[in-house]
Amino acid sequence: MALIPSFFGGRRNNSFDPFSLEIWDPFKDFRFPEISRENSAFVNTYVDWKETPEAHVLKADIPGLKKEEVKVEIEDDRVLQISGERNVEKEEKNNKWHRVERSSGKFLRRFRLPENAKMDQVKASMENGVLTVTVPKEEIKKHDVKAIEISG
Repeated sequence: MALIPSFFGGRRNNSFDPFSLEIWDPFKDFRFPEISRENSAFVNTYVDWKETPEAHVLKADIPGLKKEEVKVEIEDDRVLQISGERNVEKEEKNNKWHRVERSSGKFLRRFRLPENAKMDQVKASMENGVLTVTVPKEEIKKHDVKAIEISG
């Protein structure tokens, strides 16, 4: 009878009660190891890369950052680099934090661009937390093939 809900008063036990109005929290008594907010990595920088007939288009989700806080760079060996930093919100003594899930810290994503990328015409724009990098394409000239006669 211990699993029967106690509608009529009486003692409740710690058993699962399917009629309870309380929300079950599986992590209620679980303690996560403390991680320094200053050292947490901003690893969730997701990037989509699509190729159109005219260009390679990369879109990165970087919510909460201003364009001044993001860098887009091209290295000599055809590598596109997107980097930046999300700062930790300053803690005040009067505030009580209940949950900290948004990551902070530096992020870096690197992509080797294909041979047909016009490296000198890369453009970047940012709107609503989405960085769009457009790399125009050039037509790759097909190499001339010259048949060599085999002697002998």
